[in-house]
Amino acid sequence: MKREIIRKILYFILILAILVVAIYFGIRVFDLKRSSDLKDVTFLENHIKIVDSSIGSSVKEVLKDQDMDIYDMNYQNVISEKINDLLLDDYTPDKPLIVYNPYGTNNNSVNVYFETEEPASVSYTIKVKGFDDFTRNLKNDGDDNYTLNHSYQIMGFILGHENELELKVTNEDGDSKTYNFKFDMRDLKNNAKTKLDSDTKTDDELTDGLYTILGNDSESQDYVFIYDNDGVIRGEIPIIGYRAHRILFRDDKMYFSVGQQTMAEVNNLGKITHLYDLGRYQLHHDYVFDDDGNIVILAGDTKADTCEDMIIRLNLSSGDVDRVLDLGDLFGDMKKKAKLPEGGNSGDDGDGLDWIHLNTIQYLGNDDVIVSSRELSTIIKLDDIFDNPKIDYLIGADEVWKGTKEEKYLLDKKSDFTIQGGQHSVTYQKINNDSYYLYLFDNNIGVSTTRSDIKWKNAGLTNTKGKGGDASHYYKYLVNDKDRTFELVSEFDVPYSGYVSSVQERGDNIIVDSGMACKFGEYTEDGELIKQFDIDCEKFIYRVYKYDFPNLFVD
Repeated sequence: MKREIIRKILYFILILAILVVAIYFGIRVFDLKRSSDLKDVTFLENHIKIVDSSIGSSVKEVLKDQDMDIYDMNYQNVISEKINDLLLDDYTPDKPLIVYNPYGTNNNSVNVYFETEEPASVSYTIKVKGFDDFTRNLKNDGDDNYTLNHSYQIMGFILGHENELELKVTNEDGDSKTYNFKFDMRDLKNNAKTKLDSDTKTDDELTDGLYTILGNDSESQDYVFIYDNDGVIRGEIPIIGYRAHRILFRDDKMYFSVGQQTMAEVNNLGKITHLYDLGRYQLHHDYVFDDDGNIVILAGDTKADTCEDMIIRLNLSSGDVDRVLDLGDLFGDMKKKAKLPEGGNSGDDGDGLDWIHLNTIQYLGNDDVIVSSRELSTIIKLDDIFDNPKIDYLIGADEVWKGTKEEKYLLDKKSDFTIQGGQHSVTYQKINNDSYYLYLFDNNIGVSTTRSDIKWKNAGLTNTKGKGGDASHYYKYLVNDKDRTFELVSEFDVPYSGYVSSVQERGDNIIVDSGMACKFGEYTEDGELIKQFDIDCEKFIYRVYKYDFPNLFVD
């Protein structure tokens, strides 16, 4: 009897196991097919529709399956084709084609399409009760910004509210007419705070432009958030993950990272026109155009046991990715001195030995660059990086470089001040052939996770934590290549942030992001705080830069 019961139990377990395996493989096959379908043009054409939207009687929107990925070129092209089909009809300024965020790249936007009988330029104002108006002049490809065919991405709508759009159409004689449209966006919610808490300190004017939040790292969906001078959200760009580190603008296109191994090209309508796969390389922290319009990128090699120590180059025409330089080839002795800390990996994402941690790159022309090493608290100028890379100079603490063969590259420090520690966002400003400025966010921290032998206190750097230290600084150096010197010509205190952060000179003002403090502000050139914003962040705000978005707007 017992054997019979045991036999039945075993038989039941066997049947159950077979069912579990069958269900697993069934789900797996379904997932694979679903994944394949989502990349298939015919499937997308049949499952994407542009329909009337609930946000306005004259507005359309994209109806799609939730798991469709906007960062897929087939998806983007299908949307474009469907809009082109709609444009076979005639649209006028009073009855334009309006599509809410068709390409999924800015939740606070609509696209508007129409034709005029004579060349015209277009501006717009968004009005929302309880908020200041948002006005911009739209850019088109006509002579002197006058055209017959109009297609624009209009950003700046405030989700969760009723919005009124005033569209002003002006002909070459200066005659204009305004058209009004209403959008009920009360069911659409921003993914960040609608209006930031802020504190105005002086009556000085803020510069024009939009604060762009780069790297509000989150455990959920990541975005690039865009705020106006009142701290009101005017745009949010969803990305795959990690962070965008800056936005590059060229020929009415935007270029930015949307994941650790993906760069995106986005046109003036918000359409993703190209996705670039970096292959074996993971992007880290920064990128810049070179003389030929390629993007030079700081990266790490996923097949190496180190990280954040490479420079690669992305050819935008071909999509090819070339390894330009492994910093270990120039600083081999420094790399050998580095040791993994207790616990193993030292990189931001557990990617290996983070012995130099490059966090900024600036292209000076003629294949010369300046890079910033956080791990060694050193600014490094490299010459001829594509053909014959070599070290030109170092700006860093003597304590880091003493006794090394690279010590001879240290520039002489003029005057008495504490050298930068853990610096970020180093920016180059040319004066003449011999001199230029470098300005930066001086984190004012003395930490190197892979070099416990460096005595940072001897360099005057005593802070060791990401938060709660003494003030960080805006620093501006004058570098003289001919004399091989640098000197501190401008500085002021900013809220402390031991890691991340950025500075940006804009007009006569300076934008400062103290990332670990979750604060950014705009200062006068003398260091007087004009206005400061507090932003909700789970970890930190990597950078805040202010942009005019020249792909969309004209002065």
